[in-house]
Amino acid sequence: MRVALLIPLILMGCSLVGGRSNDPVVSSKGSVCGDPTIKGEVVGPVPDNGGCGIDKAVRVTSVGGITLSQSSLMNCRTARTLKGWVDTGLTPAVGKMGGGVSGLKVAAHYACRTRNHQPGARLSEHAKGNAIDIAAIQLRDGDDITVLDHWNTGHKGRVLRRLHQTACGPFGTVLGPESDRHHQDHFHFDTANHRGGAYCR
Repeated sequence: MRVALLIPLILMGCSLVGGRSNDPVVSSKGSVCGDPTIKGEVVGPVPDNGGCGIDKAVRVTSVGGITLSQSSLMNCRTARTLKGWVDTGLTPAVGKMGGGVSGLKVAAHYACRTRNHQPGARLSEHAKGNAIDIAAIQLRDGDDITVLDHWNTGHKGRVLRRLHQTACGPFGTVLGPESDRHHQDHFHFDTANHRGGAYCR
């Protein structure tokens, strides 16, 4: 009788693991990282050469009900940070424009490469599963808010600047069109730790 009572508790534990652990956790509904609103699959170790790789990788398809344009490889810390930004930054900033947010156009996620693909540069946070690049916000009416086309335009531009601002802090690095020539068409978000606090440009 005691065994029968323990089984549902064990199963429930799969989806109730705390949010601070980096251990990827799958719920019965295909969620990862102990959060039922982060959908995807556990990949596990992603080995690579030259310092790249992810110890405990997940492939994320949606966060907080917002679909990613391509399934994105990352660690759970980055997935949880992205989900927090969707809830507290993205959704309120876009509001009811175009019927609300339906998706994020992902420009890049995990890749074993140097920063900005520059020879001899340090490894990018993308090479560690700590980063995701966002090129556009997809709206329910089929319209897009793109970093390339709308950064310096009216209402859409103000929304993008608000998104950049709200990402700064939750993410350790936030780069946009005013940072350098490499980020004219997307936002770069990563969870790196900097001694002086978040680096946002």
